[in-house]
Amino acid sequence: ILRAAAHGEIHLLIPMLAHVSEIRQTLSLIDFARAELDNRGAVHGKVKLGAMIEIPAAALTLKTFLKYFDFLSIGTNDLIQYTLAIDRADESVAHLYDPAHPAVLRLVAETIAECRRQGKGVSVCGEMAGDVVFTRLLLGLGLRSFSMHPSQILAVKQEVLRADTGKLEAWAQEVLESENPGAALVRTP
Repeated sequence: ILRAAAHGEIHLLIPMLAHVSEIRQTLSLIDFARAELDNRGAVHGKVKLGAMIEIPAAALTLKTFLKYFDFLSIGTNDLIQYTLAIDRADESVAHLYDPAHPAVLRLVAETIAECRRQGKGVSVCGEMAGDVVFTRLLLGLGLRSFSMHPSQILAVKQEVLRADTGKLEAWAQEVLESENPGAALVRTP
């Protein structure tokens, strides 16, 4: 990856980090790889480093993550699963998997807001990013970068093009403050 960065901009996204010790170890290993390339005389380039926010511990310690990383990506599938202690693959509890749960939405909203405050890039990936039910909410929260399966792009793009982000901001806050965000989501402005 570092060698490929000599030929163009690379964004390297690191998954499943929860502790600052893991962050430091990851960065140390990247530095070690860089030093190995230097010792061999191999050409390499700088990479932008990002972290996945897919564990509640990471979402709750954002300021630490933002000290070390250039950008973040919210992995909604895992974040929902770990926040609600629900295994989506387990049929006996899969019905409890709820992307509109107030705790999940607050973690997503706070991550987006903190990245924006610090001028760091943030994206949302996972099923929520490609679900048109959430497109206007995510836009209202300030998200501008979505990552989804190609089959979902057209429908999400249409929602984005129809959206008035100025009107969506106040509505998004109402959804976040609602006891039943799922019901509030269907009442888009």
